[in-house]
Amino acid sequence: MGEFWPVPDVLAYLAGRWRVTRSVRDLASGAEGEFTGGTLFEAREGGGLLHRESGTFVWQGVGRPAERTLQFLPGPGGTADVRFADGRPFHDLDLTSGRYVADHPCAADLYRGEFTALDADHWRTVWRVRGPAKDLVLRTEYARET
Repeated sequence: MGEFWPVPDVLAYLAGRWRVTRSVRDLASGAEGEFTGGTLFEAREGGGLLHRESGTFVWQGVGRPAERTLQFLPGPGGTADVRFADGRPFHDLDLTSGRYVADHPCAADLYRGEFTALDADHWRTVWRVRGPAKDLVLRTEYARET
């Protein structure tokens, strides 16, 4: 079996609850943090999935509650159009080959995300953020809750 696990329908694959662990490294300062929690991909009125993530983010030893919401809308051929909670575009997501790279410009910074489906119950994202304001690596591991 290869490193990538092809996903014919990303919305069907993501639906449900996942455990989440995310490491955050600031390459400029050397500071590190970690998010632990869960995410729920649930059916959204009008189609697609609502992604609700919540947990605790620890940055330099200080823990705080953290949460975010995204919309995953149906795209062509089993893909998704990922949007922020307010509907602004974020990125596309196509895991039909098991791996996808997406870019998201944010002001002068560029977010480049690599998404990898590992098997039926595990997937990963690695965001590399570069620009005048940020130099970060965010690595997130997802494990399906059974």
